Amino acid sequence: MSTSEMITCAQALVAQGKGILAADESTGTIQKRFAAIDVESTGDSRRDYRELLFTTAGLGEFISGVILYDETIRQSAADGVALAEVLQAQGIIPGIKVDAGIKPLAGRPGETVTEGLDGLRERLEAYYGMGARFAKWRAVIRIEGHLPSHHCLHANAEALARYASLCQEAGLVPIVEPEVLMDGDHSLDRCARVTEAAQHLVFRALRLHGVSLEAMLLKPNMVIPGVDHDSQGSVEEVAQATLALLKRTVPAAVPGIVFLSGGQSDVDATAHLDAMNKLDASPPWRLSFSYGRALQAAPLKAWSGKAGNLAAAQTALRHRAGLNGAASLGQYNAGMENG
Repeated sequence: MSTSEMITCAQALVAQGKGILAADESTGTIQKRFAAIDVESTGDSRRDYRELLFTTAGLGEFISGVILYDETIRQSAADGVALAEVLQAQGIIPGIKVDAGIKPLAGRPGETVTEGLDGLRERLEAYYGMGARFAKWRAVIRIEGHLPSHHCLHANAEALARYASLCQEAGLVPIVEPEVLMDGDHSLDRCARVTEAAQHLVFRALRLHGVSLEAMLLKPNMVIPGVDHDSQGSVEEVAQATLALLKRTVPAAVPGIVFLSGGQSDVDATAHLDAMNKLDASPPWRLSFSYGRALQAAPLKAWSGKAGNLAAAQTALRHRAGLNGAASLGQYNAGMENG
């Protein structure tokens, strides 16, 4: 795609009332999720589950794009149609996770950097040929004691920028994901300070690498206290802190911010997104979602590996997607959970 086509694609991914389904779990991660519902993780069972998600009637009303894993973009549905084409038939844009996961950062005990830049240019070209039109790369930042170090933040920002530049060279919209983890006992304020430092470095690196901000999306964490902190903060406090941070760090040229759920419950992730959109009805960028577990937990449980549960699982996914679509417009309320 040309730059103008990538800009159009980025805008489509954050179209009004829509967000992204993150279905890019690694084989190891989905194996753990299947184990929790007593389902064996095989190529066929993983295909069946993802086909269930992607063929949900009306999914395209609330889901603009789906992030796929390498295995998934190469798979076909039971009828032989490529899963990427199944999504396209729903009006949903296929995307692809391209990082190779986190590795220990040399010389920095307890810190990590995301790898996967080697051979990325060629992989992006191949993924484009398979139908992908956007990509995702996740950096992981941990708050613990004196960590993260400036070196860790800089190394991950540099990797994100190099990835984003290669994506746009290949005609794919990059989703840039610098995630500050919820693990730990840090306060909401500490999360805000670390997230701000990380995002400042990310956008500085993106500019240095010539990335078109109009043709990318940011996938950040919300500003939330660590899961072990004694005060978790209200929905309004999280929304206010997150909005304030974004206005200090994210240029208006970026078309959209698609939040990760980051271990939040389904309901919390939806409520926080809704509160932000209620606080500011016209932010400089669209505020939407790119949720994995917060969209998949309900349909996965409903399915439980049984073909007879397909309809119930798809109903659960459509319901959850609809609630988050409403939240992206500031039109969600808790009473809708039982609707």
